[in-house]
Amino acid sequence: MEGPARILVVDDTDQNRRLMDAVLSPHGYAVLGASSGPEALERIAAEPVDLVLLDIVMPEMSGYDVCRKLRADPATSVLPIIMLTSSGDQDKVSAIEAGADDFIGRPFNPPELLARVRSLLRIKHYHDTIQTQAGELADLNRTLEGRVQAQVDELERLSRLRRFLSPQLADVIVSSDDESMLKSHRREITVVFCDLRGFTAFSETAEPEEVMGVLGEFHTELGQLVFEFEGTLERFAGDALMIFFNDPFPCPDPPLRAVQMSLKMQERVADLSTRWRKRGHELALGIGIAVGYATLGRIGFEGRFDYGAVGSVVNLAARLCAEAQGGQILLAPTAYAALEDKVQANAIGPLSLKGFHRPIPAYVVSNLV
Repeated sequence: MEGPARILVVDDTDQNRRLMDAVLSPHGYAVLGASSGPEALERIAAEPVDLVLLDIVMPEMSGYDVCRKLRADPATSVLPIIMLTSSGDQDKVSAIEAGADDFIGRPFNPPELLARVRSLLRIKHYHDTIQTQAGELADLNRTLEGRVQAQVDELERLSRLRRFLSPQLADVIVSSDDESMLKSHRREITVVFCDLRGFTAFSETAEPEEVMGVLGEFHTELGQLVFEFEGTLERFAGDALMIFFNDPFPCPDPPLRAVQMSLKMQERVADLSTRWRKRGHELALGIGIAVGYATLGRIGFEGRFDYGAVGSVVNLAARLCAEAQGGQILLAPTAYAALEDKVQANAIGPLSLKGFHRPIPAYVVSNLV
């Protein structure tokens, strides 16, 4: 309890108020006075009071009426009230019915008065402490709710972003709280398209559970490499994957990074093919890589967004992938021009590709220089 407890003595007799002051003040209490019920109510409304010593018989308003008004007000509904009575049991019953916490008969015994005052003040102190802690807990809960909601929102954002971004890039976007880079824009990117040769025939003859098992192995191995090389995964479509580099974050030497990832993919699928062959499945990976400008951004609708790229560079990578034999990585001319001194590659073609009016030269990557 901070500072001395404030006790309001309500009595229309000045001598009685002075007597109470003489008993209580030496024990460290701050004693206030009111000579009537209305004055007491005004004083309690204007300044904090910890306990009321209330005479029953007063002009204008009785102690019972004052007590009832205090109990009817939420601000003073638990304010400790001791009523001072000069008569017998009926006054005590009426005092309790009016809402008093205790009563003392006149003439009063000072030690008894002090004991009852201390007891009620102690109870009030506990009540105030509980109220304060309840308020603090409510504030903490509101803060916690806000933090939990913020974390849930962040996890949902991160989950959405991780559907097409590597974990590293998704984390950066979430931590910066900036998704402006996901808005529609134009940029030069390197597109990698890959799918399994022989998958259509395999899926037509194999049991669905076996097909799903092979796809699960395939996606797991290649997905890890997409994340390792920090590519942006545009889509899974059955046995096909589309990845691009240099967006939404620029990266050093995107064509080289795309080839490095593609070579690792071929190694992983070669290992998988050995296992698949033992189960009677002949599957291999074809990859096409192209470099060019595309329009990129978030596409879809509320509740189901993806991040995509639109442009001829996407179509070119897809067509090269369709032409690639199992185990091959085909480069478009722009990709080869960017990598000529960094890869070992042999020219093939020109290839007549669907959607392109002129035949397109292509280059088969064998290794890095």
